[in-house]
Order: sequence, then structure tokens, then C-alpha cells
Amino acid sequence: MSTLIALFLIFAFFRTPMLAQESTPTPAIEPQTAPLPAVYTLSGFDFERQGWNNCGPATLTNALTFFGYTDNQFRAAGWLKPNTEDKNVTLAQMVEFVSTEIPELPVNALERAGGTLEILKRLLASDFPVVIHIGFDPVDDASGWMGHYLLLSGYDDGDGVFITQDSYHGADQPYDYAFLQEMWQHFNYEYVVLYENERAQQLLDLLGDDADAALNAASALEQAEAEASADPANAFAYFNMGTNLISIGEMQRAAASFDEARRIGIPWRMLWYQFGPFEAYLAVGRYADVLDLARANLNDGGGHYVEETFYYAALAREALGDRDRAINNLYEAINLNPNFSPAREKLVQLTQ
Repeated sequence: MSTLIALFLIFAFFRTPMLAQESTPTPAIEPQTAPLPAVYTLSGFDFERQGWNNCGPATLTNALTFFGYTDNQFRAAGWLKPNTEDKNVTLAQMVEFVSTEIPELPVNALERAGGTLEILKRLLASDFPVVIHIGFDPVDDASGWMGHYLLLSGYDDGDGVFITQDSYHGADQPYDYAFLQEMWQHFNYEYVVLYENERAQQLLDLLGDDADAALNAASALEQAEAEASADPANAFAYFNMGTNLISIGEMQRAAASFDEARRIGIPWRMLWYQFGPFEAYLAVGRYADVLDLARANLNDGGGHYVEETFYYAALAREALGDRDRAINNLYEAINLNPNFSPAREKLVQLTQ
């Protein structure tokens, strides 16, 4: 089942000049604090169950139908994962697809981390569809832990549930608040908000401090640190610390946090979806560790269908002076996904 963590340390891709400058720190804005309705539901989705291994494209397509999008999931899949065996689509890739590949639709997308149940409710109550990334281990599938995307379409405080358009289980599926909180942590509480371009400022106002990418990264780090302090045996909290430390440029601390997460124990598919350890270890010169992680991905039964596996191996080999093997690894990444721009850009750099 395809899914993601922000790979390129990209918080958003934008069409509108208003949002293009959001990485520059801005004065803190308090989010809206008006009382929320106890029950709220967005309507107007055309639901489509995912094809095999097509969670990400199907979920994104279902979200876009809220704005009148009429193509099926395979248009998105053709760009997001041209190889049907590809095990992962990241949120950043989803944002890029919305921003660049559907010019006929005046819709954009914004990615953030460190979300809360409160902000999810506020977004929904303001008619913004939200996609979140969660850990997933369905009882009717013996495959074990994997990543999954959920499209949120409403909530009900009386029942304590979010209503989701779940590409795997079906339309209008309820998820308990506590369960969703637990499984969402596995992916750093990441979310993507879809919005019409004319509502960009309304979305920024609603997000408050999280409208600013740098402030959002600092807030997400604080959240992860608090969770690690409260439960030192929680590998996901340490992994999230590492991810957020990368976002603020503290690579040594990030590498140490990933080391601790791995020592405690993370799911064996974790690095199909989230690539922070590769990023951190590269930054601090631990190239052999990067190659060890890439080999582990290649040997685990599915990671050889993750283009990032080959991309990060290429960066490590380049750093070690093995240019020819780095180039070969980049070709392998591009063969899996010709639209994976980091690999294409690095290949041009190494072959000029």
C-alpha cells in the first residue's frame, strides 16, 4: 500500500505569490478560537476505492473531487508512481502534483507537521479537506505495519470519531480519536490541506503560527520532545524528533535521535516511507550507515521499489568518491519514477 514523510524537507509547493514567501518568518498569528460545532461533515466527495498498492493516488483523488475534479485515481498514479510496484508516495509529492499537474483546477495544497486533533477539526469546520499520514495494521491483512493515507471529511465529538473517506476500508469510515492520535504519531502528525486559491489567506489565518514553515517545524519538534520525555521507550517520538531537527538544520542531534529510535526499535517498513535517517547520516558524514540502510531496504522484500533507496545510496557513493556507481544508482531511481526530480537533478549534475 503506497504512502509518505516529507522527503525533500519541503513544506509546500505553491502557485500563489501570497504563499510562496511563507518560509520567511512572520509575526506570530493566533489561530481562530471560535467555538467549534460538536459535529461537522463535508459533503460532495466522489469516493473511489484504491486499486492495488494505490492508496496515495486514490486518497488524493478522492480529496480533489470535493473541488469538482473528475479524473480517476490513475491520472494521479501515472505521475506519482509510474511504476505500479512503487511502495511509497510522499505528502510532498502529493502537494507537487496538485500544484503543477492539474492546472485546470484552481486548487492548491499545503503540507505541515506536528498537527493536533484540534487543528484537524478547525480545518474541517472551515470546509478544508485534510489528508493525514498514519501507521496502519489492518486486522484483515496479515502483512503487518505499513503506512496509509486517510482523507478526513468530518468529525463527531459525541461519538469521539473522525469520519474518513478511507480508500482501503470504504467511504464514511469512523476512526476513534484516541486510535487516530496514536497511529498519526507514527508519521510526525503530518497533514496536507487542500484549498481553493482564493481562500489561501483564510487558511493561513486559520493555521496561526503554523502558517509559517519555520515556526511549524519548531512547534513539531517541541511536540516530539515532550512525547519522548513522557515516554522514553517510544521510538516514534524519537524518530519524529529526528525528522523535525532536520527541518531546523540540527543534523548531529537529528542523527542521534534516529539512532535512539532505531535502538528502541522501529517497524521494518519504516524507511519505505520516511527518509530522515538517510538525510541526517549523510549530513554528518556517516556514509557507510546510509549504504547499510539502503541495503536493508533492498533486502526487505519491497524497498527495492522505493526510488529514494537508490537516490540516497547515490548521494553516499558520490560522497565516497564512487561517481560511476552513484550514477548507476540514480538511473535506477529514475527508472522507478521518472518524475522524481531530486534524482534527475543530481544525475544532470554528475553527468555534465
